[in-house]
Amino acid sequence: MIVTLQHKLPAMPQTKRNHRFHGLALIYGLALATLLAGCDDSGKPGTAGNTDAHPQVAPRHDEFLQIAEKLEQSQNPFLGREQIALLERKLGNPRLPMAAVAQLQNQLWQHYLRVGDLDNARQSIEHLATMASMHPNLPIEVRARIFQKRALTFLRQAEVHNCINKHNRDCCIFPLQAGGVHSEKTAALEARRSLLDKLKLQPDDLEAAWLLNLVSMAIGDYPQAVPETYRIVPNAFRSEFDIQRFEDVAPELGVDTMNLCGGAIVDDFDGDDKLDIVTSTYDPRGPLRYFRRQDDGQFRDASSASRVEQQLGGLNCIAADYDNDGDNDILVLRGAWLLDDGQIRNSLLRNEGDGTFTDVTRQAGLAEPARPTQAAVWGDFDNDGDLDLFVGNESRLRENSRVGDFPSQLFQNNGDGTFTDIARRAGVTNDRYAKGVTAGDYDNDGDLDLYVSNAGKNRLYRNNADGTFTDVADQLGVGEPIGASFASWFFDYDNDGDLDLFVAAYDCTLSDIVADYRGQPHGGVSPRLYRNDGEGGFTDVAAAAGLAHPYLPMGANFGDLDNDGFLDIYLATGRPNYKMLVPNVMLRNKDGKQFQNVTTSGGFGHLQKGHGVAFADIDNDGDQDIYHQLGGFYPGDRYRNVLFRNPGHGNHFLTVNLVGTQSNRSGIGARIRVTVDTPQGKRTLHRAVGSVSSFGGSPLRQEIGLGAADSIERVEIDWPGSGNTQVLREVPINAMIQVTEGSEGFELIRFDAIPMP
Repeated sequence: MIVTLQHKLPAMPQTKRNHRFHGLALIYGLALATLLAGCDDSGKPGTAGNTDAHPQVAPRHDEFLQIAEKLEQSQNPFLGREQIALLERKLGNPRLPMAAVAQLQNQLWQHYLRVGDLDNARQSIEHLATMASMHPNLPIEVRARIFQKRALTFLRQAEVHNCINKHNRDCCIFPLQAGGVHSEKTAALEARRSLLDKLKLQPDDLEAAWLLNLVSMAIGDYPQAVPETYRIVPNAFRSEFDIQRFEDVAPELGVDTMNLCGGAIVDDFDGDDKLDIVTSTYDPRGPLRYFRRQDDGQFRDASSASRVEQQLGGLNCIAADYDNDGDNDILVLRGAWLLDDGQIRNSLLRNEGDGTFTDVTRQAGLAEPARPTQAAVWGDFDNDGDLDLFVGNESRLRENSRVGDFPSQLFQNNGDGTFTDIARRAGVTNDRYAKGVTAGDYDNDGDLDLYVSNAGKNRLYRNNADGTFTDVADQLGVGEPIGASFASWFFDYDNDGDLDLFVAAYDCTLSDIVADYRGQPHGGVSPRLYRNDGEGGFTDVAAAAGLAHPYLPMGANFGDLDNDGFLDIYLATGRPNYKMLVPNVMLRNKDGKQFQNVTTSGGFGHLQKGHGVAFADIDNDGDQDIYHQLGGFYPGDRYRNVLFRNPGHGNHFLTVNLVGTQSNRSGIGARIRVTVDTPQGKRTLHRAVGSVSSFGGSPLRQEIGLGAADSIERVEIDWPGSGNTQVLREVPINAMIQVTEGSEGFELIRFDAIPMP
């Protein structure tokens, strides 16, 4: 509904008008003070105009529909629409004083923009701008804020028209090239006009300067049209290494689904050795999607036939074979970021092996109590041969927080399809606002340890091998960064045989990021790269490794872009508010010593909010492609997912699929060592099997780059739980093998490249 604004300033004699003018200016200055408090679409981590916000699917579970309806009718600041209806009713009162009108219009602008009602958002901000123009004595800060809000409104309109409704592969890839220039420039031009107006008032505003550069790229006249004072020179975006461009082929393959923020899994769910794709979306009416890979290279949407579309909502999803029956099951995680409205059950979907999934959450004992959940990790923490589950929940942020006491859970697998929560007995309730979790054997003692990223100090739970854990984060100096660190994982980035720890930082502003691009000082927090010393200790080497930059990642993951044997990092950036248009970042690992920014050369710098990330060889050509789930938190911030096809880099590979017998069927927790012969001599590559935190799930099979290796001398597998080490020889290069625990040798899997556009 478009609210018709009837409020007008009455005419009055000049002598009284001046007196009232100063009074109104003061009132407006106070009434519009909310504009200065970061209410321009900030908050927690939303359908774009002219898009189908909630595509119709059937059948659906009534319980999820009821949850969706409750959220939409609530006053929840993120998904609820009741606040809009309430504000509209208030604004319909013709007797409201002008100051109250200004306050209501400001609040409505924010909510309209969040839900994607751009027409009403534009009308609200234009009314505010008109009111402000009648009172030139308003504080500069107030007028500047209005200009910024107007710019954001038109910028989002430009994105919807040019990047969503007229989508192409170059849309929103930073820095924008010819294919990404907007065909309809009217909205972008209006955004630029407002940004220039703001910069006239606040010439040192780095955020407005950043957006001005982006808008000029969208119009097609960057850099020359950007005044030198505000210009960010193209060299600032230059890659440190030319990784070659990865093209987005998601539209041609039909996997460019329109999502809000959510999870992504790439793995083999039907046992045909081809990788499938599963995505979730935060949209409470949005279904889980399952795309099966076909022999011709295309994907078929099997969401309905598999029954996964009955599952609505889901900020994250992860996969593993929890029941050891030989196929991957799915866990859907819900409720995070919704404060006390987030007590929504998760879903455990058992793979029936016939192309369908069954929701067994209640039978398994995972449904109650329902808590706001973002992250979880599968692992055999008691080494009994089946997978347990740690679930990171959001507990109280601070005193008087709207978030309740929701401790984390450790579900022990009973071996009969059910689970028991032993978190309190094990000492891993966390009792903090969990944002990411990961598991790995950092001390090489044969059992899995836990790392939990929190909105606060992080925890490292060392497994005591007696059913309990001890938090050693402070003792080992790995509790930072203190803030919402989100993504974290164990990986052996330097190939020395022990697990290092990466912990992303989420404590920075857009100004910090812009200042970093311009080589200026800033207050943004950088990630931590904790190098394992092999003796149970860690040293933060992030600065020496070239990671001392503010990145602002939510989703993130790691893999090997160029098959050189060293693990690279992809940081999917974002923050809920609309002004956070910053590129996602790809960092290439150079010889296990430094990370090089290859965002621009690889074409990875997508400007939309980044969440689920998976590195996976989707076309079976031996190198890893990247599937990336995009979309923001607010209902109006939906975007299309991307699939970046790897152009190839001439290096060799080995793909290893593990089948546990004494150990868990997925082989989670296993360690793999591949020793190869190269022109420079022998080299050993190390991998650990497991799932990582923060929205993305790469295949459990290990896709190992071998660099310029001439041959493989041996492959060694340390199986979890059993303690067995299996040694394989005469393993071919550029192949996929399946290794069954305890068997002789290996099975060579047919590995034909699958065509991809």
